Amino acid sequence: MSGEAARQGAANTPNGAPLLDVRDLSVYHGQLRALDALSLRVYPGEVYSIIGANGAGKSTLLRTIAGLHRPQRGSVVFDGTDVTGLRPERRARRGIVMVPEGRRLFGSLSVEENLKVGAAYARPGPWTIERVYETFDWMQERRNQRAQQLSGGEQQTVAIGRALVGNPRLLLLDELSLGLAPVVVQRIYGMLPQILATGLTVLLVEQDVSQALRVATHIHCLLEGRTTLEGTPADVTAEQVEAAYFGLASTVGVPAQPGEGSES
Repeated sequence: MSGEAARQGAANTPNGAPLLDVRDLSVYHGQLRALDALSLRVYPGEVYSIIGANGAGKSTLLRTIAGLHRPQRGSVVFDGTDVTGLRPERRARRGIVMVPEGRRLFGSLSVEENLKVGAAYARPGPWTIERVYETFDWMQERRNQRAQQLSGGEQQTVAIGRALVGNPRLLLLDELSLGLAPVVVQRIYGMLPQILATGLTVLLVEQDVSQALRVATHIHCLLEGRTTLEGTPADVTAEQVEAAYFGLASTVGVPAQPGEGSES
């Protein structure tokens, strides 16, 4: 997905209520504070990219939104409803579905069996296993192959397909590029326009800053669980991103335009 496509998507984003509203979220792992009073808003149709170094709290944020971590403080509001206390499967039925870091496929199961796992809590919608096969045309011929026999890029594609058959409204993508060759990463990110065309909103965690900037309509940088930068890719400079990413400045604020995915 090109930067121009992302900007065009942002222009089509409604100015109404956010689809996802994270409010003052604090999450601890034992005594370690992973997220510190974090807030963000994601609007329908956005590709909202979370960037930051290892340990910044990116995956913890996605896992908390998906219901896999319970926050000590704050709330997760989805489509106007507080879902902070809901279990992951109930959030999935409401439309919050995650592609986890490391793919987490069942290696001993076939491609099709892994897709059926994703359909277990599916909402009504356009995505079926057959549609996944139509979108990723190599997959149907190898639907009976065990997932552990696939390449890393193929496994990542199956993980995306497994999420899509749940018919999410908000797709959480955690480190799509992790451990993959650059050419494979480009191929996977090239799928985004087809996915977005079905009306999905994407919240993306990505350590590859250049890739995140290419696909995002909005970026949000974390450092030690705190916000150090947010805005649209057009609003930020490379120097601001570097300062926010490495903590060279305590806070780098970029004012957001009305209707974009940030606090007003």
